[in-house]
Amino acid sequence: MYQKVLVPMALDHQISPTTLKIAKSLVAADGEIIALHVHEALQGSVSAYVDETAVKAGFERAENLLKEKLEGVSDVSAQIVKGHTARSIIDFAKANKIDCIVIGSHKPGLIDYFLGSTAAWVVRHAKCAVHVHRSHG
Repeated sequence: MYQKVLVPMALDHQISPTTLKIAKSLVAADGEIIALHVHEALQGSVSAYVDETAVKAGFERAENLLKEKLEGVSDVSAQIVKGHTARSIIDFAKANKIDCIVIGSHKPGLIDYFLGSTAAWVVRHAKCAVHVHRSHG
């Protein structure tokens, strides 16, 4: 059993209920589960063309979606950070002394073999246990 379990959550995927269920089965009775969403920053020069109020509204929308996804889920705290998804997950895990990361993954496509999926990057760089749930969808 793990004391601190991190569940990264993409707000546009439907795998979160499954990864949260897995996390609940892995956490110690007195442990903690943290649901984390990483809000990606705008890429490169795109930020020059997007109004700051739109950026702020997008972040607030992400916060609200995370709260909605966790509505009715007990014993899970929500966190949202800004940054590159995979790196931010690793940094958060290290800074918060996470024992286990439970992350969802999709069936890899050709592009994943060249660039790597978020889950694959987390598996390669995490300093803690990582449980990957492969979606069959």
